[in-house]
Amino acid sequence: MKKVTKSLLIDASQRLLFSMTDAEYTILLQEFDILLKQMERLGDIPGVDEAPAITFPFPVMRNKLSPDHIQNPLTQEEAVKNAGSTSQGQIKLPKVVG
Repeated sequence: MKKVTKSLLIDASQRLLFSMTDAEYTILLQEFDILLKQMERLGDIPGVDEAPAITFPFPVMRNKLSPDHIQNPLTQEEAVKNAGSTSQGQIKLPKVVG
């Protein structure tokens, strides 16, 4: 694995078009040291290489759409009867775009 150095972080930040202060690079290097140590410890777990790869840690619920049930539609008068303001049988809304 490539060693994480300040020059590597500077190169990466320049490629991503942002810059950091020397203090921020120092903090980031410390964070990488912690992260890499944690990754090493995970690699030491017996059987971890035989575990199946996952992309999401929780089961994904796949809901199916319910079938459509044909019903009697509302009349225009029923659809607008509770609207605060109507005009020519349609709901009148305030102007949004100048």
